[in-house]
Amino acid sequence: MTQGKHIARKRFGQNFLHDQAVIDRIIACIAPKANDLLVEIGPGQAALTRPLARCGAELHIIEIDRDLATTLSKQFASYQNVKIHQCDALKTDLSSITANRPFRLLGNLPYNISTPLLFHVLQWSDLLIDMHFMLQKEVVDRLAAIPGSKTYGRLSVMAQFRCTVEPLFEVLPKSFSPAPRVLSNIVRLIPLHSPPADAGREGQLERVVRAAFSQRRKTLRNSLKSLMNATEITAAGIDPGQRAEQLSLSQFATLARLLSYD
Repeated sequence: MTQGKHIARKRFGQNFLHDQAVIDRIIACIAPKANDLLVEIGPGQAALTRPLARCGAELHIIEIDRDLATTLSKQFASYQNVKIHQCDALKTDLSSITANRPFRLLGNLPYNISTPLLFHVLQWSDLLIDMHFMLQKEVVDRLAAIPGSKTYGRLSVMAQFRCTVEPLFEVLPKSFSPAPRVLSNIVRLIPLHSPPADAGREGQLERVVRAAFSQRRKTLRNSLKSLMNATEITAAGIDPGQRAEQLSLSQFATLARLLSYD
């Protein structure tokens, strides 16, 4: 595929996908339909945007790079089903773009902001039908990690509280221009209709998980001392001598309910 004259900008984490076999495989995983409402983050040079636009779905594109947004606007000017939004996805209210309608989200997320961007979009898990993202393999490993593993952390717990996480396939650096120095992975996230555990009042799970993993080498007795004491942790059936990475999602939910009773 022709890459055009645009030079990838490091500050936007731009790595443009050009491998047609990979593009076709991603589109097959998404399986877009004409009646879908799609939102694509970081379309770059439209490797995925072109086949998505051709399927006839209502497609909203979020691109922070002004030059790329201008090029995309010209490229898709004849498509009534495509709208370009030149804005920062990290600061964008996705529900305003979609008018509070259920939608499907996808994108080759910039690796330098992928984690905060994931936390940002999970705000709309009640509207999201599914998500398909290209991410650094390390991030996908963290999303899918299980308790006790080195990659298990805040992102693992909060993502799995809201979604099922399905890593799909790896993408090699040579599939991009410029080639990143890391492996990439396609992941599918499907929001859960109801949480897998009762975590009490909204926001309390985030408070507990953030505190526990902010000092992950410390035991819960120390990392959570600003929120609860060791006696309360023990009373909840959890050993305060454990570290955050040893706790399951349901155990974190149990601790979150303690705060909800305050």
